[in-house]
Amino acid sequence: MTRALVLDFGGVISRTLFETHELSERALGLAPGTLTWRGPFDPAGDPLWREMQADRISERDYWLARTREVGRLVGEDWDRMETFVQRARGADVEAVIRPEAVAAIEAAQAAGRRLAILSNELDLFYGADFRHRLPLLRRFDVVVDATYTQILKPDARAYALVTEALGLPAADCVFVDDQLRNVEGGRRAGMQVVHFDVARPADSYAQALKLLGLNP
Repeated sequence: MTRALVLDFGGVISRTLFETHELSERALGLAPGTLTWRGPFDPAGDPLWREMQADRISERDYWLARTREVGRLVGEDWDRMETFVQRARGADVEAVIRPEAVAAIEAAQAAGRRLAILSNELDLFYGADFRHRLPLLRRFDVVVDATYTQILKPDARAYALVTEALGLPAADCVFVDDQLRNVEGGRRAGMQVVHFDVARPADSYAQALKLLGLNP
């Protein structure tokens, strides 16, 4: 039986920055409607997102470009992604956590399933103290963060790091990510996978729980 739920963080546990423009504008003192890029919610209107999806730039390249752009809007020179995320999301970190994520994490833990995060940029984006400010993260048995490992999904070694830390074979893990290339990396590593749909989070979590042998 599948025994571990392995989640990406940004987009899967937290709402994306695309979904929280209103919160970001308020936190940064920008006029409503200033931020118009919408990534997966409007690929046609976000050429830079399409470049990333085509693998012509990396995910980090995308967010660094947005960081610099938003920094200019507030009259500052930002060259660190965490500056954007921390300033835009303010002090109330729980306000951007998906309720569907909380429910699924609690259900998996209650059923005795293990929990892991496999992220390319958890502390890079949110800051090293973020884990202490978000009690939800204490539920996780394992956190593998490429901020420190420098091994980015979809590199096969990233998935091996999390399965080794869990002490489980890949086939006993359900991996959930909103980036298709990372999902395919998990599939190649032998995991069961869910391509998380940021527009339908409840459906994606229901699929993951079913793979874990649980009733959503």
